[in-house]
Amino acid sequence: MPTAADHYRQGLAHYGKRAYADAIEAYRRALAERPDWSDCIQALGMAQMHAGMLEEALRTLERVTELAPEDPLGFTSLSMCLQRLDRISDAETAQAKARMLSWKQELKKNPHAPPPAGGMPVQT
Repeated sequence: MPTAADHYRQGLAHYGKRAYADAIEAYRRALAERPDWSDCIQALGMAQMHAGMLEEALRTLERVTELAPEDPLGFTSLSMCLQRLDRISDAETAQAKARMLSWKQELKKNPHAPPPAGGMPVQT
């Protein structure tokens, strides 16, 4: 019997072939077994986005950022979806969050790492 990981790998294979509907189906099977698997949810959101299911992708990718608030990839993916929805200001905010999180991760390895190019958002 296929495991959640098997379904996830099937989804990745379909995604790589641009068979987004098949990828979505495989990711959903994986998530039926592991509903809070953030990597799989992120993959689902990207497949939805590429399939043109932008509003559904947005909800999915927002869920990723709730489950994995320290993962820059989730915010990068969210930014991409927001751009496609022509929500540019929101997309820029999500991308700034992704840059900040990436920098924080880099600082753990290299305490002297410079801030990301383009500067950092100022919180008001």
